[in-house]
Amino acid sequence: MKNLLIGGAGLLGLALLAAAICIPGYNRAKVLNQDVQAQWGNVEVQLQRRFDLIPQLEATVKGVAGQEQKVFLGIAEARKAYFQPGAGVAEKAAAANDMTSALSRLLVLQEKYPELKSNEAFMKLQDSVEGTENRLGVERGRYNQAVRELNVYTQTFPNNLYAMLAGVKEVPYLKAPSEASEAPKIDFSK
Repeated sequence: MKNLLIGGAGLLGLALLAAAICIPGYNRAKVLNQDVQAQWGNVEVQLQRRFDLIPQLEATVKGVAGQEQKVFLGIAEARKAYFQPGAGVAEKAAAANDMTSALSRLLVLQEKYPELKSNEAFMKLQDSVEGTENRLGVERGRYNQAVRELNVYTQTFPNNLYAMLAGVKEVPYLKAPSEASEAPKIDFSK
């Protein structure tokens, strides 16, 4: 009976020792997996910011630039009409009047806005796009770092056993698509 108790206590001790070794490894695999998922969520937040922000910024800049564009377009059209081959005096006079009208609108615009505002709007757009891309780059880097930690853990012994027990597998790195080598295009012609 004494031998049975000693054997049972030994088995219980081994079981407790195995649990003391395995539980932290199992938990670490689960934590690393959650870190990867959380970082992917951060990447998605920045992607959503990009998809929401850029069209709004583009529309804002177009709106501000629209008023200035009308003035500059009026000047260009008046100049073109004035130098049109075969234009008579009446056409040239009308073109000159159009030029005067366009220039007066430009002066009014310049008085209202000492600095033409579209330049500032374009600079803000550029800064916002750059900031968004920087945030996205940072989050992608953090995600790949979390993936690296998880993948190293799942590939090393005995951690791979704990990861297998926890059902945690390697995760692929986030790689930029081939199109990412080109800058996003913003078109103000529409």
